Order: sequence, then C-alpha cells, then structure tokens
Amino acid sequence: MTRKRPWYIVAAICVLFTGFIVSVWYHEVTVHQPKAGELDTQATVDKALKDERDAHPNRILIPTGVFILSVEFVKANDVNVTGYVWQRYRDDVPESVSRGFLLPEQVIATDTVVEERYRRHVGSETVIGWFFDVTLRQPFDYSKYPLDTHDVWLRLWHKDFYHDVVLVPDLDAYDSTAVGSTFGVDHEIVPGGWKIEETYFSYERARYDTNFGLADYQGQRDFPELYCNVTLSRSFVNAFVVTLIPLIIVLILLYSVLVLATADRDKAEKLGFNTTATIGAATALLFVVMLAHIDFRKEFTAAGLVYLEYFYLITYAAVLGVALNVYLFSVERGGRALDVLHRDDNRIPKLAFWPLILGFLALVTVIMFR
Repeated sequence: MTRKRPWYIVAAICVLFTGFIVSVWYHEVTVHQPKAGELDTQATVDKALKDERDAHPNRILIPTGVFILSVEFVKANDVNVTGYVWQRYRDDVPESVSRGFLLPEQVIATDTVVEERYRRHVGSETVIGWFFDVTLRQPFDYSKYPLDTHDVWLRLWHKDFYHDVVLVPDLDAYDSTAVGSTFGVDHEIVPGGWKIEETYFSYERARYDTNFGLADYQGQRDFPELYCNVTLSRSFVNAFVVTLIPLIIVLILLYSVLVLATADRDKAEKLGFNTTATIGAATALLFVVMLAHIDFRKEFTAAGLVYLEYFYLITYAAVLGVALNVYLFSVERGGRALDVLHRDDNRIPKLAFWPLILGFLALVTVIMFR
C-alpha cells in the first residue's frame, strides 16, 4: 500500500488539474455575456443620439436594416458576408441626398457585389433594398483559440460624405431585437465550425485626422457610425477532435516510452527497452508534433501565440525531457542527480510526468482566461 500511495496522490493531482481545465473550457464555451452599448430599443437609439439631436437639429436620420445570409472566414483577417441592406427615405429627404450606403472595410475584389434589388414607395417614404456579397478585412483576436469568440461586423456609412446624414437601425423591421437575441440572420445559415451567439446594432464614435478634402465634412470628430454585429463562437468539438486528440495520443505514447525505461535487464529484454531505440521513438514523436504545429500555424500567420500553441510547446518540452531522462538513466551512476533517477527504477520522473504537464496547462489556462 505504501508503494502505491504516491500513485494515488499523483492521480488525485491529475484529476484536480484536469477538472480545473475542463471547467474553464466549459465556462468559455457555454457562458456568453451580451456586449455593452447594444441598440436594442428606440429608447437606446434616442439616448445614443441625444447630443447629436441637440447640436445638429437639421441632421438627417436614415433608418437602415441588415439581413445576413452567410458568413465565411476566408483568411485569418478576411471574412466574406452576403445578405441584404435596406434603407427608408422619407419624402422630405432632399433629392440631393444620394440613396445608398458604403462598406468602408470591404476588400475590393472582382467578385464583390453590391446591387439594388428592389425599390418601393410605401406611405410617405421609399424603401430601397440592396443585395451585397463582399469580403471584409477586420482584426480578429485568435489568442484564445479554440475557445475564441469573434464579432463580425458591417460598418455602414452613408453614400454621401458631404451631407450631414446619420444611419439609425431600423428596429421596427425585426420581430425582436432584445439584448442577447439573434435577429437579422438567415436561420438556415451554416457558418462552418461556428455558432451564432447574438446579433446587435451599435454605434462607434469616429475620429479621423483628416476631412477627406471636404471643408464641411461632418464625420471627422465623434460622428456616430452604425455597426451591425454578429457574435460567433467557435465550435470547440471540431478543434478538439482535429488538434487536441492527436496531441493527447502523442503524450500517452511519450509516457509509455518513459515507463519502458528500466534498469532490470530481464524486464528490459522482455519489454524491448533500448536507449537508442527509445530516444529514436521520442524523436519520431517530436517530428509528428512539429509537422502538425507547422500545419496549424499556417492558419494563423498574422496572429500571435494562441492558446492551443502552448499545448505544442509543452509537448516539445515533454519530448525533450523524456529523451534526456532516458539518456541520463541509461548512463552509469555518478552524482546525486543520477542517483535520483536510478532510485526505484526511475520512479520519480514517471510520477512527475502527468502532474507537470497538466500543471503547466492549468497555469497557461489561468493566464489566458483570467
């Protein structure tokens, strides 16, 4: 029982570390906090524009709505979005005010489409709808991959720079725009590998250091720009199956290499333990991890170090540690360090393998998701 007690302690430590990591993952996957500054009612819109109404009583407000048909990430910082944008122009809006909108973040490409699809006069206003198929370049934070959440947004400008026009969300066009709800998206949308958490409108205050050559340009300081946002969370299961399971298997194989290390010649012969072959096996596992890491990194060339990469780095350290341990264990005794390895047939490194790996993973998890 005495010899087994350390293994029970190690097992308990591993369970605690694993439970902590899984609980953090579960919280990140299941808990979503709605963003501050959402425009979910007419009251919130009026409050956001109160200062503008007081300072610019003649400012023209154009109700604008968005319906998104598809969202697809084509590169790390490029996302393709298709859908409809509509605007309602009252009859008293001067004809000198152009009918239309701009998407300033779109990447100009041959397949970009923004075309008018319908125009209809209803009551005292004209409703105009456009279909769009554009690729937008936006900064995304991948540091928490594969537990990351991204906001894909349509940043909407009115077509005219020189008119004092503000776009406001056409909230009446939706059944519900409550905080945390999903509206304005096709229910049949298939955002491969992603889950839609919510959609919402918001304002961002623009500050530019130029008037774009227009002396009467109205949008240079604290101008409210309308954003239509879609919050997406990554499907953790896909990343787990594709990336984490292979790494877990590599670590299990690596541990089996460490367990084979023995000073008992009869046992070594029976298990086929050989220092050169064992280090060769660890090296082969290292190349497997390196190739997987290189392939993984190709997807995030523009991003910094992401959460999942720490799993690769810790695996590299484990491979190096096991190879070094097997080599030192195989040489003749000499000094206290080697005596520790030879004690109880390399028992201490075998006991420490999983607690060290899971401990470092728990530490990284705390740092990344605190």
